[in-house]
Amino acid sequence: MFLILAQGVIAPYMAGRPFVAMKSRIYLDHAATTPALPAAVAALTAAAALPGNPSSVHAAGRAANGLLESSRDAVARFAGVPPEQIIFTSGGTEALALAMNGCAVPLIASATEHSAVLAARDGVTIAHVLPSGLIDLAALEGLLQSGPALVAVQAGNNETGVIQPLDEVAALVHAHGGLLLADCVQSAGKLALPDADYIAMSGHKLGGAMGVGVLIARDPAGITAVQRGGGQERGHRGGTQNLPGIAALSAALDVAHDWPAVAARRAALEARLVAAGAIIHGANAPRLPHISNIGLPGVAASTQVMMLDLEGYMVSAGAACSSGKVKTSHVLEAMGLGPAAGEAIRVSLSPATTDAELAAFAAAWEAMAKRLGKLP
Repeated sequence: MFLILAQGVIAPYMAGRPFVAMKSRIYLDHAATTPALPAAVAALTAAAALPGNPSSVHAAGRAANGLLESSRDAVARFAGVPPEQIIFTSGGTEALALAMNGCAVPLIASATEHSAVLAARDGVTIAHVLPSGLIDLAALEGLLQSGPALVAVQAGNNETGVIQPLDEVAALVHAHGGLLLADCVQSAGKLALPDADYIAMSGHKLGGAMGVGVLIARDPAGITAVQRGGGQERGHRGGTQNLPGIAALSAALDVAHDWPAVAARRAALEARLVAAGAIIHGANAPRLPHISNIGLPGVAASTQVMMLDLEGYMVSAGAACSSGKVKTSHVLEAMGLGPAAGEAIRVSLSPATTDAELAAFAAAWEAMAKRLGKLP
């Protein structure tokens, strides 16, 4: 549970003076960002104290570069790839953009991809999904008849948690001479990384810090740098590396979590809400353990988010990448849900989320539904 203070700051002190907590709040938006783990904060703090630039050749620079490369080695071990395949970026969005804009081939993306994919390039060919949220493999094969392409597919959807059959997608793409870009921003650390040509990850979804991401490139030589500059990251991404963020990411990857227990708590929550009249979108497909997309028929998602926030529960309506706007979910629209696409909220858990917090949220959701005339 978090205490949100008068200035909206999650901290007990500022300038040495304690604030009075206005309301006890429960944070259930971990798919947007999850708090940095203590090990990550410690690593970030230690790295931030280093004076050197990793590109400098003096002693301080060599020390900073040593930390950079040891962190790269740690991420490579996590991914099971050589360190040369690890390219550090400013986040998941840049990692995806580097793969998509650094490869001079047509781009195909599933209709439920994150906007970081769908808005990254002009002329993206959309591959339809089934009502379950799973990609339509037959439709994808039809698109691949036009020739080799880079195909972008999420390992697990950021709004519904639906897990895509990436082994089948990879086989299909490679059979047609194409390349697979797997968006693993939500799934990394929860599922094994897939066999893909490019994999994107993001630090702040893993218990690291905001502002750092990773592109894993099977053949780094096949990428043309998009952000050019001083030749950092072996010429693949110009700009001084975010060493504190990279160190925090490396530390976060070493922390084990009990995701089956998270899935069990999510299942219990959903069972209670369905009994009260909720609809769980994506429930007919395999899903990531921490995401639940909950529909309340006839009530706009924005209304639900605001009412729950007033009661102290922080949830979202879809992705948290629209400048604070609540819009109809393109993911749910692609699944053919019609008006229901604008009537769903996303609840996302962390391993630290408790049964008591979820029980309190369920009671608040039921009270909201009753107040709105959706429950007797």
